Amino acid sequence: MPIDYYHVVFTIPEQLNDLALRNQSLFYKLLFETTAATLQTIAADPKRLGAKIGFFSILHTWGQNLLFHPHIHCVVTGGGVSPDHSQWIRCKPGFFLPVRVLSALFRRLLLEALDRAFRHQQLQFPGTIAALADPAAFAALLQPLKRIDWVVHAKPPFGGPLQVLQYLGRYTHRVALSNQRILAFDHGEVTFQYKDYRSSNPQKSRRMTIAADEFIRRFLLHSLPPGFQRIRHYGLFASRKKKENLALCRQLLDATTDGLLPSIAQVQAVVAELLEQSRECTCCHAGLMIRTRILAPVRGWNSS
Repeated sequence: MPIDYYHVVFTIPEQLNDLALRNQSLFYKLLFETTAATLQTIAADPKRLGAKIGFFSILHTWGQNLLFHPHIHCVVTGGGVSPDHSQWIRCKPGFFLPVRVLSALFRRLLLEALDRAFRHQQLQFPGTIAALADPAAFAALLQPLKRIDWVVHAKPPFGGPLQVLQYLGRYTHRVALSNQRILAFDHGEVTFQYKDYRSSNPQKSRRMTIAADEFIRRFLLHSLPPGFQRIRHYGLFASRKKKENLALCRQLLDATTDGLLPSIAQVQAVVAELLEQSRECTCCHAGLMIRTRILAPVRGWNSS
């Protein structure tokens, strides 16, 4: 739609990482549900926006160093439909919703959801977190998290539908580490490129060298449970009523279909750019890699 779109990122405290890693299906489900409820609740509040918004959420589980770092990226409409469906309510220019309010509600909703899951015996406590099966120990894990600020970022709005398309093309189906960031594999060690966003110069590229088995361990941390959907749609974009909702939005925005989406030429240009980037030579960063053949999968591999 011809509106601003905002990028909101929800991150869990690192104290919950071990619990999340050993309960991935349930924890990720709760993470999607509570971030969605947070956005929808605050947006619907008449003191904030007072509207029904649309957004899609994407789960990422990694940091730049390949360690476990679950977080949810949300691309959100910069406004929404009024409760009586009579008007489109826009956000204030350059401002979506107050981050501190989003953070506080997200914290409460996720901690409450984890407490319910514990009481209903839905959580598993294998290996190093076995002690958390004790109610007192589990409560001791959650209690301090009620008093700290949880990280929620609301980034500047995208420039429009074309920029959202570019974001989708680059980031929605990315994996924990692209081939371009792997610099070397020598003597049983892997060297890769990363950025330290906590440093004074977060955009500076750095190098990390780790043992090959540690590299494999880190990479496999980000294999999702079978069949898990890592992209989900909510509010105005929810699949069940998406067609009707978008038709209403077009009417309220007084927008024709031609004005809602980038032109075919623009889309083709974005696709061509993404394809060219994916073929860039990882050594010289100038030439393009050309596919010469496709190797068939090996069947009946004997690993004994």
